[in-house]
Amino acid sequence: MRTYFRNHIPAIMLLFAIATTGEAAAQPETRIPPETPRLIIGIVVEQMRSDYIRRFWDKFGEGGFKRLIEEGAYCRNAAYSHFFTQTAVGYATIYTGAIPARHGIIADEWFDRNTQQTMTAVSDQKVKTVGGTFDAGHYSPHNLIGTTIGDEIKLSNLKQSKVFGISLEPVSAILSAGHTADGAFWFDPESGNWVSSTFYMKELPVWLQEENKKKLPDVYLQKTWEPSFPVEQYTRCLTDANPYETGIGGRIVFPYVLPDLAKNQSISARHRLLAQTPFGNSLTKDMAIAAIVNENLGKDEYTDLLTVSFTATENIGNAFGPMSIEVEDAFLKLDRELEHFLKFIDDFAGKQNTLIFLTSDHGTAQTPGYLADAKIPVSSFNSNSALSLLRSYLNALYGSGEWIKAYYGGQLYLNFELIENSKLKPEDFQHTIAQFLIQFTGVANTLTADALQTHQFIEGVRGKIQNSYFPRRSGDVFINLYPGWVEKNAGATSHNSAYNYDTQVPLLWYGWKIKRDKITSPVDMTDIAATIATFMNIAAPSAATGKTIMQLAE
Repeated sequence: MRTYFRNHIPAIMLLFAIATTGEAAAQPETRIPPETPRLIIGIVVEQMRSDYIRRFWDKFGEGGFKRLIEEGAYCRNAAYSHFFTQTAVGYATIYTGAIPARHGIIADEWFDRNTQQTMTAVSDQKVKTVGGTFDAGHYSPHNLIGTTIGDEIKLSNLKQSKVFGISLEPVSAILSAGHTADGAFWFDPESGNWVSSTFYMKELPVWLQEENKKKLPDVYLQKTWEPSFPVEQYTRCLTDANPYETGIGGRIVFPYVLPDLAKNQSISARHRLLAQTPFGNSLTKDMAIAAIVNENLGKDEYTDLLTVSFTATENIGNAFGPMSIEVEDAFLKLDRELEHFLKFIDDFAGKQNTLIFLTSDHGTAQTPGYLADAKIPVSSFNSNSALSLLRSYLNALYGSGEWIKAYYGGQLYLNFELIENSKLKPEDFQHTIAQFLIQFTGVANTLTADALQTHQFIEGVRGKIQNSYFPRRSGDVFINLYPGWVEKNAGATSHNSAYNYDTQVPLLWYGWKIKRDKITSPVDMTDIAATIATFMNIAAPSAATGKTIMQLAE
C-alpha cells in the first residue's frame, strides 16, 4: 500500500489540481514555448562532484540525469571562483549571481565581532517558527546582501510571480528562495513537520498543514536502504566494507534497516536518519510536487520559481566518501526520483513551459585514508593541535592572553582589542601568525586580511580568497591546505578548498527553449542568475558579478 501511494503521488495530485484549479488548469497545453518560461525550477544536488555523471552513467536510467543531458544543455566546465566551498556559500552564489565578497555569505558560520558569538548564515533570533518546535524556525535571509534571481522575478511584475524554496535544511531553502519569497519550507526533525518562519508567513498554508498530517517521514522510517544492484556490480567503488567509512550509527555495510537504526533514539534523532539516506531525497521530491500542485505553479502568465535542494547526498558523502557504494547508490536512487519528477512536470506544467537547471553547491575531496593507502602524500590537518601550539607560541612571544577569538574552517579571528592594548600593530601580528602556521605539515599557503585589503589578487588561490573576503565577517588569517588534504573531522571526508574537486560541479539546463548542447567553455557559477535574467528580460540580481552564458541565449 505504501509503495502504491508513493508511486502514484503525482497522479493523485494531478487529479486534485485539475479538479480545483478551474479554467486555468483546463486550458489545452501548446507545444510552442512561451516568450518566457511559466515555471523555473532550480535543483541543487548537494556535494555532487563533476565526475559523478561519467562514473555513474552506465547505471543511470534513461529518464533522469541522462534525459536532462541528452535533451538539454550540459555545461561541462562549470566551477565556483571562491575559496570557501561550503553549503551556504554555494547557494548564495547560485541565486544571487554574486561572489561572496558581494553577497556576504562567506561561510556556513562565522564569528560575529559585535556579539562575540558564532553567527550561522541564516540564523535570526528575531523570527519564530511557523508550524513546528520552538528552535526550528529562528532563520531568515537577513544576512544575505543584495537580491536573488527570485527577488528580481517578483520585483519585475509587482510580486505577481510566486517563489518557493524547499529543502530538508533551512540554509538551502532560505538562501535559494531569497527575501521576497512566498515561502521557504524546511524539515523540523523534532516535530516531523515541514516548517517555515515568521519572516515569510504567520501560519503554514492549509495544503502544507494537510501534508504534515500524512506523516510521510514516519512512512519512510519503516523502510530499508538496500543497494539498487548486487554490491559486486558496483565495480567503480571500493568494497562495501572498507576502512575509510564512518557510516550511519557506526554501520558501514548494506542493508541499512531504518527501524533497527532508530531503536532507542529520540524523535529528532530518528527523523535525522532520513537525511542520511536516499529516503530524505524522496521526501524532498514529494514535497516539491505537493508545492507545485497546491500552489498551481506555472499556470499563468507570470513566471514562478521553485527551488529544490537534495541534501541527503551531502550527508551520505561525508559519512562514506566519494568512492563508496553508498554514494553511488544514493545517486542512482536520486536518478529514479528525477525521472519521476520530470514525468510529473511533463503532465502538469509541460516541458516547453518549464525551465530547469540542475547543479551542486560544491564537490568533495577523496577520503584522505584512501589516498594515503594509494601512496599519495595526503593526510588530515588537525586544526585543534595547530591552534593549541599557536596559542602557546603567542603567549610566549607576547605574554599570556586570549589572542585568538575564534577559528572556523580555515579562518582565524583575532582579539584586536588585546592587540591594540598591547601596542602591537595588527598587520604585524597577522603576519606573525601566518608565518607560524605555514610551518605545519599540510599547510600550502596562508594569507592575511591586511594583504587582502591592501592588494588586489586576481588569479589563483589568493584570487579566490579575495572573492570570498567580506571584511565585516571574514577572518584575519586564512589557511589553504595542500591538494587532497582536509581538516580532521568525524566524517570520512570533507570539502572547503579552491581545488577542482571542490569547485567544479555539473551544470545542466533543460526544457523551455533550451537546445541540446554540450558547452565546454568555462562557466562561472555566478553566471546562472545572470543567464536567467537574460531569459526573462529583467534586471540581474543587485550584487551580481556573473555574465550570461551566451551559448544558451543565442
